[in-house]
Amino acid sequence: MAAETGRYRSAVSKNKDPSGLLISVIRTLSSSDDVQDRETEKGRLEEAFETSDRDLDELIVQHYAELTTAIRTYQSITERITSSRNKIKQVKENLLSCKMLLHCKRDELRKLWIEGIEHKHVLQLLDEIESIKQVPQRLVAYMASKHYLHATDMLVSAVESLEGPLLQVEGLGDLRLELHRKKLNIHLVLIDELHRHLYIKSTSRLGHKNKDKNAARLPGSTAKDASPIPVLDVSSLSTPRKLLDSSQFSTPGSSSVRELQQDMRELNQADLPEVDPEENSAEFMGILIKALAKLKKIPEAIKAIMERLEPELKQIVKRSTTQIADHAYQRGENLAQESQPRLLLDLLELLFDKFKAVAQAHSVVLAHLQRIAVQCPRGAHEEGIKLYEQADVSAKIQTVLQVLLMEYLDVKNSRSATEPSAQLSYASTGSEFAAFFGKKKPQRAKQSLFKFESSSHAISMSAYLREQRRELYSKSGELQGGADDNLIEGGEMKFVCKPGARNITVIFQPLLRFIQEIEMNMGPGQAKQCQLRAFLTYYINDLFLNQVRTEINKEIMAVSKAADPLKILANADTMKVLGVQRPLLQSTVVVEKSIQDLMSLMQDLSAYSNQFLEMVCDKLKEYKEICNTGYRGVVQCEEKLTISASWSKDEDISRLLQSLPNWANMTQPRQTRQKREDEEDFTRAAFAKESEVLTGNLGDKLIPQNEILRDVSDLKALANLHESMEWLASRLKAFFTNLPHASSVSPCSADSQVVGESERSREQILQTLSDLSRGFQDIADRCLLVLHLEVRVHCFHYLIPLAKQGNYAIVANVESMDYDPLVVKLNKDISAIEEAMGAGLQQHKFQYIFEGLGHLISCILINGAQYFKRISESGIKKMCRNIFVLQQNLTNITMSREADLDFARQYYEMLYNTADELLNLVVDQGVRYTELEYINALSLLHRSQTGVGDLSTQNIRLQRLKEIICEQAAIKQATKDKKITTV
Repeated sequence: MAAETGRYRSAVSKNKDPSGLLISVIRTLSSSDDVQDRETEKGRLEEAFETSDRDLDELIVQHYAELTTAIRTYQSITERITSSRNKIKQVKENLLSCKMLLHCKRDELRKLWIEGIEHKHVLQLLDEIESIKQVPQRLVAYMASKHYLHATDMLVSAVESLEGPLLQVEGLGDLRLELHRKKLNIHLVLIDELHRHLYIKSTSRLGHKNKDKNAARLPGSTAKDASPIPVLDVSSLSTPRKLLDSSQFSTPGSSSVRELQQDMRELNQADLPEVDPEENSAEFMGILIKALAKLKKIPEAIKAIMERLEPELKQIVKRSTTQIADHAYQRGENLAQESQPRLLLDLLELLFDKFKAVAQAHSVVLAHLQRIAVQCPRGAHEEGIKLYEQADVSAKIQTVLQVLLMEYLDVKNSRSATEPSAQLSYASTGSEFAAFFGKKKPQRAKQSLFKFESSSHAISMSAYLREQRRELYSKSGELQGGADDNLIEGGEMKFVCKPGARNITVIFQPLLRFIQEIEMNMGPGQAKQCQLRAFLTYYINDLFLNQVRTEINKEIMAVSKAADPLKILANADTMKVLGVQRPLLQSTVVVEKSIQDLMSLMQDLSAYSNQFLEMVCDKLKEYKEICNTGYRGVVQCEEKLTISASWSKDEDISRLLQSLPNWANMTQPRQTRQKREDEEDFTRAAFAKESEVLTGNLGDKLIPQNEILRDVSDLKALANLHESMEWLASRLKAFFTNLPHASSVSPCSADSQVVGESERSREQILQTLSDLSRGFQDIADRCLLVLHLEVRVHCFHYLIPLAKQGNYAIVANVESMDYDPLVVKLNKDISAIEEAMGAGLQQHKFQYIFEGLGHLISCILINGAQYFKRISESGIKKMCRNIFVLQQNLTNITMSREADLDFARQYYEMLYNTADELLNLVVDQGVRYTELEYINALSLLHRSQTGVGDLSTQNIRLQRLKEIICEQAAIKQATKDKKITTV
């Protein structure tokens, strides 16, 4: 049974409609013939009903409160519906009775109704006439409070009424003419007011921003310097047209502004909001556009905007110029005496901000105009409204800026003929060049005894003049100034700094950013480049770069085309400023200064870095050719190089000399050089190798005078050239190291292909510059090698004739006590070279030239023994005296013992012995010289002494000498091996 009860429940839950279940039960009972089945079905229904009753009772108990509330609410709603039905029934009955009563009085009511309408219309006309009479006075009040939309609405509606319903009222004829005239002129006031907000109101607060920039730029400024830029308050200024002119917007009865204000308070206080209508300039300009649209003067307004756009922008330039000049004057700067491109940068930044504000204001006006055109497209078409575009404003701004830049950059070159260039011009004379680098003498300020500028009269007069200028500005909208404006006169314009091409370096980056902003705001269908960028590209590529190239060419030509450019040096003051210890060529300093100038220009004009790098490359190539020409002029005689120059040019010899330790020690600072235990022996071995090479090539021939550099000034010129080239190479390396790896994109295009070509071009230029830097270093190394070799060639030039042509088979007399004239000449030559090199070269290079010279002289003298025909004891003594004086001179130069010359002196002292004694001496002292040197000494003794035997005896001695040398070598080797074994 429970299952069947559940079946009923499930049937009820599945079928929401209980009538369906009831029909199903009835169909079951009617179709069943068995009484038992009917009873069973009846029992099921009863049980289901009992279950439903129980569930219902439980739900009633659980929700009794809600059920009670629902019943009561239903009862109240039923009562209200019943009451409403009764009331409606009563109203219907009343309306039917009223209808019957009105039908009885229909004619009288119609008459009264018509009379009421007539009286109402008459009252309305009278109210209109009374209101229109007050229109002029209210119009003046609205215009004075700048509620132009209220004034326009009121004026237009008044004129329409006077020309419409009130046209036949003869008493309003004068008022009609007056309001019609005001309607014809009011749009001029609205246009002037719109221009005031476009160009003055929008830029009135930008001076504070510029003041903050200047304060940040000049952190050390005094309280006087921190005075603000004179910002002209235009919030209270009227338009250029007199809004309160009695002939335009005043009634004959209004006597004064005070009475007008009294009338304003009395007339419709609720119509005028208390908020200043000009507080939100964008909304105010929208109100002006709406007022012009109501007057149907939109075409005239657009025409006026386009006609006055360029003059208004020029007025902004004039106001900003005076604003910057006033600020500079407050800081105590005199623009007529000081060239300050920084003020031009301040002026441009201020103009950029103001022009952006003007463009933003024009965008607001355009948005309102477009909204007006969309709201009434048919009327706009009929009136011929043609809106201007934001691109027109941008083009005019660029035009005004281009004219301003042309004046400040002196594109027409009108001021260069009367004023010197701002860049340093190097003169060819040392005195003028030194004037630039030399230490400036402190100039004593000229102190006056007293001044009137701080007196009460001067202060009051200055304040009066400033107020006069402000008043003139407030009336005409432009600054009026006299000769005391602290501006630089320039024809029709006044400048905050002297015009010149170099002003572009200060303003390029801000100008480029401004151009990029313009191009970002340009539409996709417009040109890729704006007008201002095209001008900037043309100016820099076609004018500025050529001017810089011409200036640098003049400077370099002035110092390089002198009679002897390698002998014109920078003075001591210049060297002190540059921080160098030895003199530099003036031409080198000028070139370095030019390169430094180009590098600074490249940093300022980063977008044109490749062009400046190419210019640097060209100038360095030209100067390298000048240096090579000067070098050849020194080392070349009759189209033939000197011996030292030809050897330094030979790659094998120069590589050999640069591989020796003395060259490495010279190029490497002593602090960073690795110390060797046998450094002295190692250096002596290098000297011996160098002497061997030189003696092998020059030791057997006489050197003519035209193959050496006899003039010490030529050697000094080479020393100066070496120091200059090395200094220039180091400066170039420093310049190129600080260069950024990636170049800025050219302002002409941002195409990836152009960028790639620019990168490749830059890499090629940098590679060329690196090669040029190495080329200058190579010239410096070649000059130093020439000096190193030239001193040694001089030794061969004087000492080879001493052995081959000298007479040393002399007897003891006074003549034998004198030094050999060739030795005296060599000493003088070495001393002169030492003096020149000491002044022209640094100490470690000086040591490189003279160290090892004693060893070479010793080798030359010892090797020269084979060329003596005969030598006597007096000749030996004279030779020793020659060696001593050479040793003394070299010792004074190198500040060392020069023991190698002792070795040569001992060699000639060995000739005091006889031939046999010489053999015994070799046995006793050991082998100190080479076999060839002993053979030459023994042969000289055979030629010089008597009683030495015949030729066979001499050969036996020579053979014995060789045997002794071999024995000594074997003993020495055995001793050396024994020491090694012991260790």
